[in-house]
Amino acid sequence: MRLLPWAGADGKPCYLSTDNPDSLLSRLADDVEAAQLASAEQVLAGARAVLGDHRAGESAVRFALTRAVESLGDVLRVAVSRGGEYL
Repeated sequence: MRLLPWAGADGKPCYLSTDNPDSLLSRLADDVEAAQLASAEQVLAGARAVLGDHRAGESAVRFALTRAVESLGDVLRVAVSRGGEYL
């Protein structure tokens, strides 16, 4: 069972049950995960830049933190999907 990198319409996790890693849905999930990880790298770089800028205002810090939290959620979901565990 593979945890997919998106939730259903009701917000519940979606799972894929297949033995074929080359199925259309498996490849789509791989592509979405890759995009999420690439986005997380960009968000991390942006958050570091904001935190390093002593002139950054509250709205910039809040935006950076909001995006970082979203990306962290995506990255944790990818880790769980790939067999990792977290508390």
